[in-house]
Amino acid sequence: MSTPNALDSVRDSSRAASASARTASAQPAAATDARPAALEYASDVAFTETVKGIQTERGSRRSYEGMERSTGGFPREISAELAGYIAERDSAYIATANAAGQPYVQHRGGPPGFIKVLDSRTLAFADFTGNRQYITTGNLAENERAFLFLMNYADGERIKIWGRARVVTNDAALFERLADPTYRARVEQAIVFDVEAWNANCPQHIPRLVHVEKVEAAVSALRSRNAYLESLLRVAGVPFEPANVQ
Repeated sequence: MSTPNALDSVRDSSRAASASARTASAQPAAATDARPAALEYASDVAFTETVKGIQTERGSRRSYEGMERSTGGFPREISAELAGYIAERDSAYIATANAAGQPYVQHRGGPPGFIKVLDSRTLAFADFTGNRQYITTGNLAENERAFLFLMNYADGERIKIWGRARVVTNDAALFERLADPTYRARVEQAIVFDVEAWNANCPQHIPRLVHVEKVEAAVSALRSRNAYLESLLRVAGVPFEPANVQ
């Protein structure tokens, strides 16, 4: 998602997916569906009655009620646009809480696309060996509720994903699907994330940051171009002061 309007595309898909999910939620659930009972609106995972009360007090509730009536709230399924956004991410934050409600946020990273879309409601990623504190692992053993926060600092984009997660430690086929042979890290386990709702957040106050590799590539290209132009000036005998491109 490198174009300026990329997040608009995800937002559009969010609204379309919300409307589709609202229609689907009105149908009887299949007997084999082991997911938790659906909320009236997917956005209720975030908009609790307390939250709605504060929205009412501060004047924003009416607009969110309009969203809920028109689209069913947040989408529940992963759209093609969201899948494309996820495929470009090399970094994410996962939030969990233990049984007592103590929250914890952990950064997870890998090669671009390390988070895989397994199906329209499921994500998964390889959990590489780290400092072996196992806080996220322990939290998920007590409380499966989890949250993913995906940032694209370069383009000022962010995606919020609510759901339930579990740790998988003995599935060789899944590990193979999630591993990247070019990435030098050992897969210790996998995190499988069942999506309950997602939302494309506003871009306000996001600092614009770019990968150092992209900066180095741009500077390298600039040095090469500058050296070529200076060579033309030398051949033409035109005096110039050499540029100092750091």
